[in-house]
Amino acid sequence: MNNDDQPSGNPWVKSLLVWGGIFLALMMVVSMFGAQNETGSSITYSDFKAKVAEGTVSEVQIGEDRIVGKYRNGDPFSTVPIPNDTSLPELLQENDVNYAGKAPEEPNLLLYILIQALPFILILGIAFFALRQVQKGGGSGAMGFGKSKAKLLTERQGRVTFDDVAGIDEAREELEEIVEFLKDPSRFAKLGGQIPKGALLVGSPGTGKTLLARAIAGEAGVPFFTISGSDFVEMFVGVGASRVRDMFEQAKKNAPCIVFIDEIDAVGRHRGHGLGNSNDEREQTLNQLLVEMDGFEANEGIIIIAATNRPDVLDPALLRPGRFDRQVVVPIPDIDGREKILGVHMKKVPLAPDVNPRVIARGTPGFSGADLANLVNEAALLAARRNKRLVAMQEFEDAKDKVMMGAERRSMVMTEDEKKMTAFHEAGHAIVSINEPASDPIHKATIIPRGRALGMVMRLPERDSYSYHRDKMLANLSVAMGGRVAEELIFGHDKVSSGAASDIQYATSLARNMITKWGMSDKLGPLQYEEQQEGYLGMGGTQRLMMSDETSKLIDSEIRGLVDNAHAKAHEILRTENDKLHLLANALLEYETLTGEEIKELMEKGELDRPDTPSGPSGPVPVRGSSIPKAGKRFPGGDTAPQGA
Repeated sequence: MNNDDQPSGNPWVKSLLVWGGIFLALMMVVSMFGAQNETGSSITYSDFKAKVAEGTVSEVQIGEDRIVGKYRNGDPFSTVPIPNDTSLPELLQENDVNYAGKAPEEPNLLLYILIQALPFILILGIAFFALRQVQKGGGSGAMGFGKSKAKLLTERQGRVTFDDVAGIDEAREELEEIVEFLKDPSRFAKLGGQIPKGALLVGSPGTGKTLLARAIAGEAGVPFFTISGSDFVEMFVGVGASRVRDMFEQAKKNAPCIVFIDEIDAVGRHRGHGLGNSNDEREQTLNQLLVEMDGFEANEGIIIIAATNRPDVLDPALLRPGRFDRQVVVPIPDIDGREKILGVHMKKVPLAPDVNPRVIARGTPGFSGADLANLVNEAALLAARRNKRLVAMQEFEDAKDKVMMGAERRSMVMTEDEKKMTAFHEAGHAIVSINEPASDPIHKATIIPRGRALGMVMRLPERDSYSYHRDKMLANLSVAMGGRVAEELIFGHDKVSSGAASDIQYATSLARNMITKWGMSDKLGPLQYEEQQEGYLGMGGTQRLMMSDETSKLIDSEIRGLVDNAHAKAHEILRTENDKLHLLANALLEYETLTGEEIKELMEKGELDRPDTPSGPSGPVPVRGSSIPKAGKRFPGGDTAPQGA
């Protein structure tokens, strides 16, 4: 396990010793060269005698194997004498040169050995230093394969508590017992109770699973180790198991503590699932994890918290009591939860007085905690771009449109015919929606291209819906067909466009689900005819169950019947409300964007009392600042489908 955040003995002393050794080695090399330079330049013996005869030599020391001396200018020199040269002393006396004998130097054995071994010592030191560097970083180097990559988070990374977690009250309450145990384990032990060894957090991406785990550690005030499931698996078999052992060894040293494993499905997939889909490394890692969590040796004080959004692929042995005793579902927040989450993130930005978190929460059904955090951040960026000191409601509305629908493409060049076609298409959706009692109310219609759509009509449920009724689904089918029917009525059968591609896709998918999954066919009855299939790399789909050819034909006929009836219903409504269709389309051509209140006023009065408004940084300023809530799933190149359809 990576202990970078823990005190590791005396790291400064170790570094000082390493650099001190390098400095001494360099000093020895310099002293060796300095000792050689003290003897000066080397000359031949004949040149030496000539220099003496010229009178340029001042003094010499005569040794058995070397003569050293100095010129009269002070420069040193050396030479190798010829043995038994008896004429040298006489020559030196004649030229007034001071000379003396030089005793033989006794060799320093230790220094000799050190000098000879110095290159090897330097090579070994460099190699040792390189290996130490390789092993640092939590086992990321070549010599640290078996070391755990888990990181210890401390308060330096920011302490998180339950006050920072909002919108998932039920999940938080279920985990508070773990916090109480970590604070006072003896209270549970007195009554013979055993705290759960592990908790599995299950939820969609962005719902706050990791934040919730950090809040548990922050509330309990214990060490918090975090690691991803993919960090265990390597190409070498046995490395993952070694990392699991090392992780638990380090966790025992810091007990009580929390070990958080994110995306545990990367290592905890069902063993032997699928023909030829075996992975020895992953299965060995999973086996070691199972043994460490509930083996012969107890891991007291270690709480394992894991997170995944794919609990269906996990091995059953991992989910049994004694390992992950609890499965805590972290859901998408409801309207109250979204309001609380917005309150947490809005504390970080300066707000204008007109900001209403409840209105924003109502307009964002289906948003996760991460989506709401991104919404607040986008609003702050928009306010900064507009040189404002406070983030107003207008920035939140514009940010919400950008997050849900994409940025406006005002630079996109559309011909007048294309713009007119889009206006009638969107007006068709809106008129059918107004005349369908079960349809959700309209909150905005626009012909300004956003993302991959040329225009859209946005509808908002009055409240969060968790189930949908047949009448609402039939109304949604009619609204989806309204755009294509409007094109047929206004421009003729030969002039319909491809703009209804997403409408057709949505209507077909909804009709198929009604027939094959939700039992809404009188002829086929309440039976399931399709099931979800997991495909390669998660690219799955639906697959029809085994059935006769007659049943399959009847299913196709029933799906076609639902869509045809919706088309006929939309045709009837738009033919009856033809004047309002033209009225709304012309208003869209003039103003480009209409709010739900403005559409309602236009339908009731036949005219729109709307003052001209200048264009702002992101387009025309919306009238009356109405809330534009999320309408639901979007399809490329077309309109927005209603939430949950």
